Amino acid sequence: MSDTTATKTGTNTGTDTGTDYRDTVFLPETAFPMRAGLPAREPEWLDRWERIGVYDRLREKAQGRRPFILHDGPPYANGHLHIGHALNKVLKDFITRSQQMMGRDARYVPGWDCHGLPIEWKIEEQYRQKGLDKDAVDTIEFRQECRRFAEGWVDIQREEFKRLGVTGKWDDPYLTMAFHAEAVIAEEFMKLLMDGSLYQGSKPVMWSPVEKTALAEAEVEYHDHTSHTIWVRFKPVGDALDGASVVIWTTTPWTIPQNRAVSFNPDISYGLYEVGEVAENSTAKPGEKLVLADVLAESVMQSARVESHKRLRDVPASELQGLVLAHPYRGIEGGEGEWNYDVPLLAADFVTDDAGTGFVHNAPSHGDDDYQLGLKHGLPMTYNVEPDGSYRKDLPLFGGQFIIQPDGKDGAANVENIKQLAYAGALLAKGKIKHSYPHSWRSKAPLIYRNTPQWFAAIDKDLDDGMGEYGRTIRQRALTSIDQLVKWTPQTGRNRIFSMVENRPDWVLSRQRAWGVPLTTFVKRGAKPTDPDFLLRDPRINKRIVEAFEAEGADVWYREGFKEQVLGNDLNPDDYDQIMDVLDVWFDSGSTHAFVIRDRADGSPDGIADLYLEGTDQHRGWFHSSLLQASATMGRAPYRGVLTHGFTLDEKGMKMSKSLGNTIVPAEVIKQYGADILRLWVAQVDYTADQRIGPEILKGTADSYRRLRNTLRFMLGNLDGFTEAERVAPEDMPELEQWVLHRLAQLDHRVRQGYDAYDFQGVFQALFQFATVDLSAFYFDIRKDALYCDAPDSIRRRSSRTVLDLLFHRLVTWLAPMLPFTMEDVWLSRFPSDDDSVHLHDFPATPADWLNEPLADEWDRLRRVRRVVTAALEVQRTAKVIGASLEAAPVVHVEDAQVLEALKQVDFADLCITSDIVVTGDPIPAEAFRLPDIPGVGVVFELAEGEKCERCWKVLPDVGTHAHPNTCARCDAALTEMGR
Repeated sequence: MSDTTATKTGTNTGTDTGTDYRDTVFLPETAFPMRAGLPAREPEWLDRWERIGVYDRLREKAQGRRPFILHDGPPYANGHLHIGHALNKVLKDFITRSQQMMGRDARYVPGWDCHGLPIEWKIEEQYRQKGLDKDAVDTIEFRQECRRFAEGWVDIQREEFKRLGVTGKWDDPYLTMAFHAEAVIAEEFMKLLMDGSLYQGSKPVMWSPVEKTALAEAEVEYHDHTSHTIWVRFKPVGDALDGASVVIWTTTPWTIPQNRAVSFNPDISYGLYEVGEVAENSTAKPGEKLVLADVLAESVMQSARVESHKRLRDVPASELQGLVLAHPYRGIEGGEGEWNYDVPLLAADFVTDDAGTGFVHNAPSHGDDDYQLGLKHGLPMTYNVEPDGSYRKDLPLFGGQFIIQPDGKDGAANVENIKQLAYAGALLAKGKIKHSYPHSWRSKAPLIYRNTPQWFAAIDKDLDDGMGEYGRTIRQRALTSIDQLVKWTPQTGRNRIFSMVENRPDWVLSRQRAWGVPLTTFVKRGAKPTDPDFLLRDPRINKRIVEAFEAEGADVWYREGFKEQVLGNDLNPDDYDQIMDVLDVWFDSGSTHAFVIRDRADGSPDGIADLYLEGTDQHRGWFHSSLLQASATMGRAPYRGVLTHGFTLDEKGMKMSKSLGNTIVPAEVIKQYGADILRLWVAQVDYTADQRIGPEILKGTADSYRRLRNTLRFMLGNLDGFTEAERVAPEDMPELEQWVLHRLAQLDHRVRQGYDAYDFQGVFQALFQFATVDLSAFYFDIRKDALYCDAPDSIRRRSSRTVLDLLFHRLVTWLAPMLPFTMEDVWLSRFPSDDDSVHLHDFPATPADWLNEPLADEWDRLRRVRRVVTAALEVQRTAKVIGASLEAAPVVHVEDAQVLEALKQVDFADLCITSDIVVTGDPIPAEAFRLPDIPGVGVVFELAEGEKCERCWKVLPDVGTHAHPNTCARCDAALTEMGR
């Protein structure tokens, strides 16, 4: 029966005999609509799932099953969802739903990161708009504002996540600001206090002058920035180097007042150069002598506008080592003796001759290499830069000047230093350079390195804590976990995080902010950080702090009298100072494994998650902080697997930006298409790399959805009224049905393997190809005739309906993790119920004995021959020789005897949807139609002989010779069986 038969039969009024067989044909019947109407209907299913308690019922049903814990990486509760959120949460939902339907107890507890700068910054913005001073507001009152702000956004984001169709424990999520969470975070922190990992150090850290706090590496992003560059003369004290100046180059002129040394590399070749002629406006002086790295000398002379110069001699490392230089501001007018100190010339292997001069000026307070050099040689630290990015008020010449202004723009400090260097005769040259520069990922303002007292976790300290199975230091445990305990998907994630952990410095735990879990620490008043009694380590005090946080939250730390309360009668409160810094928010989120996986009833018995899933940026973020935190407090990584996804770009591969107008907002996609279309986009992309989305891509996704929906609608329509009494055993089915069962067995393996490997693109493509090619374009096309026109008791019709039932249960459940709304609609269209859901069912078991490779090989050959036949008929249809394939009765010439025999074992006319067909081994005539890629097959077109059956529209010789007028033998028998 042709593709259009159903429509034509429905409108046929018979021939001039007046016969009308429309009501005897079993046309598909279903209320499942062609148009999905997802935007309007999806909220109804969401309400239904909540009403019947699908998530909690699954937990009851899954008791005794092996748990699968996907631990949710907490988003910040501070704004509407973007497309990256949607990608992330939908991927997680694919996993939890599929693992549940494959027999696990897949628990998913969504969570939110509620502390930290993102939220505090929003409240400060509100204060600024109202003209209020944050510092004048009571700390607890300010924290309550932050809490209310976070609570509001948690509620908004929860509904937005649920609208995506994400299933989970939405009525009881985890929040880092919950009292129990704050108590556990403090308790986890105090484990570092007790094991000796915690220390206070004064070293340069990445600092945000705008936000007035230290930042972790994960809070830093890099953007292009134009910086001043300067070449500065450092003159030797005395008559060393023949009076020549050592020249340094830097992109941070503001650090010159903090200079304490100059470094060189003994492996670099240096020379003594004399300046000859100079260009107009050059600050170089004819006849002056400079020491430079030989490979950089030419570029330095060009920058200084030196038109001629000569090299006088080598300057060996032995001559440089131990040399003493004068600070360029020594003796400067107005300097008040601030810089009248010697500057040693020190060897350092971090100095290169890639750029600059071969010499590096060192400010130990403003760079890690400089700091380490200063530790080695006992260089003094400077404290010239205030938290707001300005010089201290009493600094000569520069007091109060900003490096970075409160609005994030460059201050006057760089330009003023350049001017003073020129006045002092120390400026050899100046310029500008555009380079990648660190910025805060929140305020987007430039950062500086600034020396400041901070609290650190020592990641290389030998820990005697009884958890040394995977190493005795935090770093060793983390590296061992990466290599031995965690599966990384994709595997490249392993290399990325391993190198980060291998080379990272100690963890900066403290932030100079108000909204977060405080560093629950007391220090001995008057003691130095190196003193053994500097930190108060008392289990009794720790216990009281945790109990107070459990009862009232972390706000109690800031309540007047709290220190006296927890120190009690055991210690004199006047002997101790209470630390008011808050913990790095990454320590909060890094601790979630403790209060979610370990502590909750729906957590994991061993406190370890099966999977963490986030974007690739979290190798330095949440994956990283969780790994370090758990390595410190439980001796290993808190996860067994880590899966990463890329970032979402627009259709042209550009980063999304509001200013470019190329953002795709999930809520708008859902409003236009529905959440299932957005989810289908996720299923179709390779999420491990960066993916693209845009209007045209979404149109293509919607088209794929429509094709899939039509396949499902066909199944529903042709299963109308199916009962168990119709069911046929596989061994009694025709070969075509047995072939479909073989494909189902293959797909069952592919689907389960794909879901287990998180290969959603592979799963969907396999199912989509099967549904649209194997089913709609092949099996359904062939079996329409039997389904519509065979007698109800026909073995062929019953077998096909049985296969449709088996297909239905598998396709609908296999697709349910990806398209939960649509598959619920399909399921309920067939099995209406007040309390059932497709999501309460597992993937059905598929018998292995359905696999039949010999049969599959045979049918592969049959389909190849069929392709030649259908192509030959299409030529005739295009030429308008025939209107439908049932008008044809082609002759098929086949050279291969094995294929010929197989063709004779089946009703090949049915497979080709022709009224008749002849297969022969006779030589292929010259005029026969062929396809180049299928040799040995030729088709000669012939018209079918006979009349058209008014019921099935086949053209057969026997039409008109039976009891029912104008019918073929098959339709006559069917009508008789139906009592017509």
